[in-house]
Amino acid sequence: MILVENAVISDDIKEQLFVCDLEACKGACCVEGDLGAPLEDHELKELEDALEAVKPYLSEEGLKAIEKEGPYIIDFEGDYSTTTIGNRECAFSIYDEKGILKCGIEQAYRDGKTTFKKPISCELYPIRITKYDHYEALNYDRWSICSAACTLGERLGVPVYKFLKDALIRKYGEAWYNELCKEIEGS
Repeated sequence: MILVENAVISDDIKEQLFVCDLEACKGACCVEGDLGAPLEDHELKELEDALEAVKPYLSEEGLKAIEKEGPYIIDFEGDYSTTTIGNRECAFSIYDEKGILKCGIEQAYRDGKTTFKKPISCELYPIRITKYDHYEALNYDRWSICSAACTLGERLGVPVYKFLKDALIRKYGEAWYNELCKEIEGS
């Protein structure tokens, strides 16, 4: 385990090699699972504020799901997650011309329509964060749909923490990320 400020980071995050391979998986993480993307409390307002700018990017099915349930739901544990289409793909996911699922929120962000990039849980995947009273635990989520990402990560020699550098900086800040690298690389 690695300790950086109030975060406990599993060794898998430094040891596991991983680079998303959307050509292989087609964005399966936007479809598989039992809920939409986990949302942090502060992201609820950000998502609500971005909604009108994001709507033109979404599918008809996604818009219908959001109209019926709202942009997010509260799950059985009292946590928030994005609404899904028929308990499958995230209502904010969109298919590109190659049949790859991508994020409609992120596309609106890239086009300068919103300042909300996407839920941090999506950007941090395959890291999952569990919050406790005094710290957060960062763990690598092993999932068979990401086997191509592990293969690509091995081929390129990129560990999870380097692949997710920008997401980790977005979540914890650059000083935190630099400390993580120092702890892992011993410099």
